Order: sequence, then C-alpha cells, then structure tokens
Amino acid sequence: MDFVYSIDDSILWFIRNHLVTEFLTPVLKFITTLGNAGLIWIAFTILMLIYKPTRKVGIISAIALVEEFILCNGILKNVIRRARPWTRIEGLTPLVTKPTDFSFPSGHSSSSFAVGFTMFRKADKKIGIPALILAILIAASRLYVAVHYPTDVLAGLLIGIIFSYIGEFTYNKVKEYMEHRNES
Repeated sequence: MDFVYSIDDSILWFIRNHLVTEFLTPVLKFITTLGNAGLIWIAFTILMLIYKPTRKVGIISAIALVEEFILCNGILKNVIRRARPWTRIEGLTPLVTKPTDFSFPSGHSSSSFAVGFTMFRKADKKIGIPALILAILIAASRLYVAVHYPTDVLAGLLIGIIFSYIGEFTYNKVKEYMEHRNES
C-alpha cells in the first residue's frame, strides 16, 4: 500500500505544484460542484426519461446510477474507509469544502461515468461526446481540488464504466422478462 500511496501522493503534488493556477481554479471548482451528489447526472437522466427518443438511455442511466451508488457510497466507501488525502499528506489543502465521507472510490467519478459513459455509448454523439467530456472533467477536477487520490478516481471511473454495461444488461433482462410475461 505504501507504493500506491507514494504514486498517489506524487501525482497530487505534481498537480498542486504545476497545474493549479488562478485561472483554472475557479473553473475546476465549478466543474467539481456539478458532480456534487450526482445532481447533474440525475438531471440529465430525468431529461432523457422525459424525451421519448432518449428514454431507453435514461432508463439504463438511472439503473446504472442507482447500482453504482449502492456499491460505491453504500458499501465500498464504508468497508474500505480510506481517509481523504489532506488527512495524511502534510501541507496538501483541498480547494473546496472538505467532504465528510470516505475517499475510496470517488463517487463523483463513478456517477459521472455511469451516466456519461452510458450517454456516450447509447445516445446520439451530439450529446454523448459532451457527456463523456463532462464526466472526464468532473473526475479530473477531484484531483485538482485535492479531495481524492488518483486511485480513488480511477476506481470510480472503472466502476462507472462497468455499471454502464450492467445497467444495460439489467434493462435488457427486465425488458425480456416483461415481454415474455406479456406473451404468456
């Protein structure tokens, strides 16, 4: 674990010492708040549910979002209980209000990729590509503002991508069951 921490620490210090600027800080602080409580992704999911041509993508996104939330915020954060970076890296101060939950995995990253990656895969590219770009920016912003380790963000990203596929699988199985049930 020391090896992982040394890489995580080095990346966070590199970001702090070489990438943090007066121009980028307000931009990335705003971007990171878009992911708070997954609200932007919940809003996008609701919009897709309302609009008939994107309803299927909305349903898949909703399933993925609920499933990843249960795993990340309900289970993994509370089982792993990884402390936030500023609690063990002396001199590293977050650029936003300190979150009070545990660090691993990044909930912002997992929710962003659960929906953003689903939109990228399943929706028209006019909305899918911007959604994926926003997901990437939100995940990266968590490192910039120093509230997550890189491995937290990477794990959240992978969990989100996996649940994008699991959400689609769940949707297809429920749809198949309902169609079979209606035929009987």
